[in-house]
Amino acid sequence: MPAYPDDRSAEITAALGALPSGTPVSEVARRLMDLFTGGSIAAGTRLPPERQLAATLGVGRSAVREALAALEILGIVDVRPGSGTYLRGTASELLPETLRWGLLIGEKSTAELLELRSGLEIYVARLAAGRGDGADLDVVGANLERMRSSLDRLGEFARADLEFHDALGRAAGNGLLVDQLHVVRSLLQVYADRAVHSGEEARVALEEHDAVYIAVRAGDPDAAASAMAIHMATASARLSADVAEDIPVGA
Repeated sequence: MPAYPDDRSAEITAALGALPSGTPVSEVARRLMDLFTGGSIAAGTRLPPERQLAATLGVGRSAVREALAALEILGIVDVRPGSGTYLRGTASELLPETLRWGLLIGEKSTAELLELRSGLEIYVARLAAGRGDGADLDVVGANLERMRSSLDRLGEFARADLEFHDALGRAAGNGLLVDQLHVVRSLLQVYADRAVHSGEEARVALEEHDAVYIAVRAGDPDAAASAMAIHMATASARLSADVAEDIPVGA
């Protein structure tokens, strides 16, 4: 276990300052990222607890939790259960990532991100139908069955859903494409939890994933792309509604 710098919670919270009331999760993530890329915090530094960050920023703990989860997916921080949250890279390492993603983390870009994700997911399904081997598709199918068995446990359903898409990406056999899709998914998670919110939504999602899997397993690229397009329309509409709830009036 490497040694980490001494606790600098007071210094970090003093540097953050309060955000305006009604601030969306995206702005919490942006404020944290601005601090992390300023060069004053060393890699490996443990960040203040969620409750302290929330009090300093003047937002709810859920907003801080979602922002940190998004930054973890982006590789900015490392969340360690029972230990805390740590900055992963130095300012020079984080800056290129910030320049690449920072302008995308804004409410006005959500529609474009949803369109981009839809296009990438549809292409992944098409490639997987033409390239996926038996072992790859068995993993896709196993995650589909996990979704089927967890319809009444939405958190577990959401994890199986994400792993279904990850496995489909591996079956597509294009690592660069999958990397770009991973970034887009991560950015969308800044705004809203991608999980379904009701049993009915879970059942609809399961049916749509089932259609994708059947087409991919049959080796039919056109049918796979069509099935994924239907699923993306449903998922994008759900996420758009979540984002609308997160944006303050007049934003």
